[in-house]
Amino acid sequence: MKSHTEYLTFHLPARMAFENITQKIEAIVRTSGVQEGLVLVSAMHITASVFINDDEPGLHEDYKKWLEGLAPFDASPRRYAHNRTGEDNADAHMKRQIMGREVVVAITQGQLDFGPWEQIFYGEFDGFREKRVLVKVIGE
Repeated sequence: MKSHTEYLTFHLPARMAFENITQKIEAIVRTSGVQEGLVLVSAMHITASVFINDDEPGLHEDYKKWLEGLAPFDASPRRYAHNRTGEDNADAHMKRQIMGREVVVAITQGQLDFGPWEQIFYGEFDGFREKRVLVKVIGE
């Protein structure tokens, strides 16, 4: 069995944003040489996410609106107990929890084995600083 590990770094210029990282993951899978296996893509920060969905701008705007409704940004300590510690990102922790930490995608004949329209995204909920994503490919 082979394994291959790489790290991607993101520094998005918005508090909340989504970036399609599918092509980056495909390139890492090619580099790995794995033909049959799995790739794990995992956000390595508690206010960021990795998820799979459609690359459709309206959907991304809907996600932002929906997430902001569920966990609105409020830097004050009145709304969120977490912000009483001196932080201002309690909402980002909750948004990450909803959108998920990681995805696992099958690799078949050296390609990501997706359903129709599926793409991999990095989700940022407390932007303006550098964060990493782990990409671990395993298989034969």
